[in-house]
Amino acid sequence: MRGWGASGTIEAVATPDPRRPIMPGNKLFESLPGAADPATVTEAAHRTAELLVRGVRESGDTEVHARVVKLADEYGLDELAELWSDSPADSLPGALWRLYVLRSWVHSSAEEVSREFATGRKYAEVHAVVAGVAEPPGPTEVRDMVDAVLRGVATGDFATTLDRAAAFARIVATGRAHLADDGHDRVLSASKLVETADQLQTAARAERAGHLW
Repeated sequence: MRGWGASGTIEAVATPDPRRPIMPGNKLFESLPGAADPATVTEAAHRTAELLVRGVRESGDTEVHARVVKLADEYGLDELAELWSDSPADSLPGALWRLYVLRSWVHSSAEEVSREFATGRKYAEVHAVVAGVAEPPGPTEVRDMVDAVLRGVATGDFATTLDRAAAFARIVATGRAHLADDGHDRVLSASKLVETADQLQTAARAERAGHLW
């Protein structure tokens, strides 16, 4: 499973609720003809991501929308990694993977993230407006913000969802860099967050152009 180094430990929690499955996992891949074929796995990752983003958006079921937000809680990041972690950053499954890693990280390290966000927004005011975190940006506020971003996967404009996540990651990266005290690991993790923000913005542009798949 992939993370952002010094950004905190991400753990898989809970088990899926069998009543209303909204995404397949390993059993899907095992049942596919030629499942060992990388091309087959890649297509399954793209189709699953497309179903989640395009299909759920057409549903008026608020329970399904709520479960989209907590998908990583229900299935665990390991399960999502099986689907999406090897997908290119400028693809739909790659963008979803980054959104869910971002949410899991924020929930596991909310105190640290809120500190970094509070510092970073002083130097990135425009991005702070796009991210939309409530005042003051404490642990509860940053958790609420990242959940609101994930709700956009199911209910809002997906390009805007990606832009908000990118702005948030960029602010936290800025704050982390200013608080790093020349610590190599933290500076490196800040640069990785900037890279993630760039990838999310690239995906947002592709979505607006109708090219994100």
